[in-house]
Amino acid sequence: MSPTSLIPTLSLLTTLLAPVALSQTFTSCNPLNTTTCPPNPALSTNHTYDLTVSSFGSSTWNTTAGLLTYTRSGAEFTIATRGDAPTIQSQFYIFGGEVEVWMRAAEGQGVVSSIVLQSDDLDEVDWELLGGNNTHAQTNYFGKGNTTSYDRAVWYPVADPQGGFHNYTTRWTKEKLEWFIDGATVRTLKYEDANGGENFPQSPMNVRLGVWAAGDRENNNYTVEWAGGKTDYDKGPYTMVVQSVRVTDFSDGKEYRYGDMTGSWDSIKIEPGNSTAEEELNKPPPMTASQRWNSLGPGAKIGVACAVGASCLALILLSAVYCSRQRRAGRRERAIADADFEKEMRELSAYRATMAKGGFAVSSREV
Repeated sequence: MSPTSLIPTLSLLTTLLAPVALSQTFTSCNPLNTTTCPPNPALSTNHTYDLTVSSFGSSTWNTTAGLLTYTRSGAEFTIATRGDAPTIQSQFYIFGGEVEVWMRAAEGQGVVSSIVLQSDDLDEVDWELLGGNNTHAQTNYFGKGNTTSYDRAVWYPVADPQGGFHNYTTRWTKEKLEWFIDGATVRTLKYEDANGGENFPQSPMNVRLGVWAAGDRENNNYTVEWAGGKTDYDKGPYTMVVQSVRVTDFSDGKEYRYGDMTGSWDSIKIEPGNSTAEEELNKPPPMTASQRWNSLGPGAKIGVACAVGASCLALILLSAVYCSRQRRAGRRERAIADADFEKEMRELSAYRATMAKGGFAVSSREV
């Protein structure tokens, strides 16, 4: 598959768009500027996140902006009001690998659905889909945050990305980068073709997914124009849905360290050991009550049964004692009430007898 005739115009426009490339990318410590940056925790395995039945999980991903909603369709990234830009980022890094995302892009003029791989020294590989463009997806890359030119974006046909789910895959090795749409290769970038390798991504990268309004009125005119126009929030909400994510790390180790301040592929050190992310992903799920019961031995089951029986018996005895006490207390209260009633009846009978005999008390003042 090759780019269509509209690509030159879009690529020319993209050369003016530094804010677009930087809108959802950042680094907290750049190894090109200091040797004190922490190592990158490795994935060191492959894993598929089926978001129709589970979440990304806080043990391997961080939500860096906004909130995600999980439904039977997948993870929903929604722009409901101005300022919304829900984004999630993996805690792990891959050093060479493959990222496959089944996604339905968000609708909406100026709204951008993005899949980003980025390293601490700002190597970057992108997918970007515009809410107002239902025929193409943009591929892009950067090396070491080099924004001296923006002519690396290339657009490729995809059928109605906002109306249905499509597979967007990136494969990254030391020698080349490849982009796939629904299993078909649409673009290949060789190391030497990226400015002699200088702009070729070659340091460990994490994975970032998000949606944002490039068409916001506060963005510059070039960004808004690239995004297809201003975003009308009153016509929202605008939702990107991610059905599943498969991530494969081609390297094997505990973590990745920068051996120097060049950020070159060969300078990256792979520290041996067990990957924390891999350990988290391989943890068995919590057992259900029936599974815990089935895992017990015969002696343990008898002990549990005896304990339960003893508890039930103790509960029955306590209930019986309580009821007995309540009955005794009730009898005492009834006896007191009966005595009071009998006393009142005797007094009432005596009063009636006195009335019948004409025995009224007369005050001396009335004589």
